[in-house]
Amino acid sequence: MDLIKNKAGIPLDDEEKRPAHEQVYRTLKSQILFGDLVPGQPVTIQGLTDSLGVGMTPVREAIRRLISDGALIFQGNRRVSVPLLSASDIEQMIFARISIETELSRRSAKNIAATDIDRLEDLDQRLDDMIADGDVGGYLRLNHAFHQALYSHAEAPILVDLAERLWLRFGPSLRIVCGRFGTQSLPDRHKDIIAALRDQNAEKAAIATAQDIEQGIGMMGDALTTA
Repeated sequence: MDLIKNKAGIPLDDEEKRPAHEQVYRTLKSQILFGDLVPGQPVTIQGLTDSLGVGMTPVREAIRRLISDGALIFQGNRRVSVPLLSASDIEQMIFARISIETELSRRSAKNIAATDIDRLEDLDQRLDDMIADGDVGGYLRLNHAFHQALYSHAEAPILVDLAERLWLRFGPSLRIVCGRFGTQSLPDRHKDIIAALRDQNAEKAAIATAQDIEQGIGMMGDALTTA
């Protein structure tokens, strides 16, 4: 059964465990990660306060953290926006994500249990359904969930944190690409990753992850530079 959520989309039982600024941070992070906030479009701090139904102080604290994460930039006059990606940004992001996430896959392949691989396969099947249905929001959330679940077995929290920060930077632009071209043309090497995990082949898992990243961000780069 789904948890009851407040107007900011946060489960009520979780709210009791987290301070207000953490709740706001998680909500805004999700909105950025899945492209609900459009790159380049400024939003006011007051507007965020009103839409989330919270006070100014937790919003300012959450924004401060997201600016530190590189997910938002301050534009003055109490406005912030999601950064637009340049060709150089995308090139650097491909390098950084491949470097970090292939190592996470490599480490996860050495630790993951068969039951956890089954869970990844279930996520990938649901992801396929989102692609077939053209559900952009569902695709973005399940794609992130797949990689998050995979990397959770790496036992490398520093690398996981770095990977998450990179996802925050490219997620909004991926939403633009999906909105423009739909989900049908999106590359997906998840089945190759799963097969490598079942074979307990860490290097193949790393290679499949690199191909998944390179194809996905490469397509995004082509779309954004020709827009």
